[in-house]
Amino acid sequence: MQKTLDIKLARILKDRSCNDFILADAKDPDMAYGLSAPGKSPEQYGGEAKFKTLDQLRQQCREIIAQGLVDIMLMSASTSEVLALREGLFLDSPITPAIRANDATDIWLAGAGAVYGSLPSRPFRTATLDHALCGKAECTPEERAAGRGADLGLYSITFNNDLDADFRSLLAYNEFRLEAEKKGFRHFLEVFSPNACAPNCPDDIPRFVNNHIVRALAGVTSAGRPLFLKIPYYGPKAMEELVRYDSELVVGILGGSAGTTYDAFKMLHDAKKYGARVALYGRKINNAEHQLTFITYLRGIADGQIGPEEAVKAYHGDLQKLGIRPFRSLDDDMKSMATSDSYNAKPAEKAMVVKPSAGSENGSKKKFELPDFSKMTPAEKLQWNLERIRKSI
Repeated sequence: MQKTLDIKLARILKDRSCNDFILADAKDPDMAYGLSAPGKSPEQYGGEAKFKTLDQLRQQCREIIAQGLVDIMLMSASTSEVLALREGLFLDSPITPAIRANDATDIWLAGAGAVYGSLPSRPFRTATLDHALCGKAECTPEERAAGRGADLGLYSITFNNDLDADFRSLLAYNEFRLEAEKKGFRHFLEVFSPNACAPNCPDDIPRFVNNHIVRALAGVTSAGRPLFLKIPYYGPKAMEELVRYDSELVVGILGGSAGTTYDAFKMLHDAKKYGARVALYGRKINNAEHQLTFITYLRGIADGQIGPEEAVKAYHGDLQKLGIRPFRSLDDDMKSMATSDSYNAKPAEKAMVVKPSAGSENGSKKKFELPDFSKMTPAEKLQWNLERIRKSI
């Protein structure tokens, strides 16, 4: 089945002013965390630390795939094996399956007391490309052609202004690109903020990251370049600077830590406004009260159908209809918190009240509504997405 990712990427590269926006759900926390990876269980009480199971995380994946609103689902290779290779859930879906192709040491956060995330990042890969493509060490040409597995992966790299550490990371990325090109495996590149740069931390982190991205890719021809970037959203200036530099470079943002619902919606809205064309949200989706409803409003914001303030209010209204108690009151969920943009950083506690923008309550936008996707076939979902894309021209 034709994938919305491929349709949108082609249109974005042809016309950077088009309305298309790629939304990805990161369901790969098991590559970073331990038993807490699937997220907090709704059955926990008080200070009890009870978490969802991996089976529950995968069931959430199935529901989001059936919903059909995201363009990419990022998973661990083991989860991709279950959902893509065994169950074939992506064969008749407009969603593209992807795997986390490397797990450098700055995301080794399994268990209390782990210190790896505070040390300079070292390259490492658990997953192999063949295992992503067909589930075993060596794929036959027929198995690759069948297209059941994931032929897209996220590769992450962290620059720390440390010659030895950054050299090792770039060398590993070079080896990955060459192998991926030979095996017909596509990738997108995630670049984190420095995680352990002291005492040589740059004064301007956004400019440091932007400079390293464009320098690292300058020697890479189109056959080995990433489809798009996934980077922290540093604000309008840094985003516009990077987007303006190279018209063939599609820039996307990472969600970072959960924060409030307003944080998630506002970040997506602003990033798109200043040139981003992709958003990959993990913890922001996984920690939502009702993931399918949360994604519905992310999609609406990404497509310019609703603003962030209105979306927060509508989301709370939907939670009430579903009989789900929100984690925060509406007033608290309309506040902006300082969230972290890396796996191991702890967000600040300080919150800032957000005043709704003009027009957010006066009906200036058409009421945001979506069809009942549970009653639609995969073909009908794809047609709905294609029609939505056509109208955005």
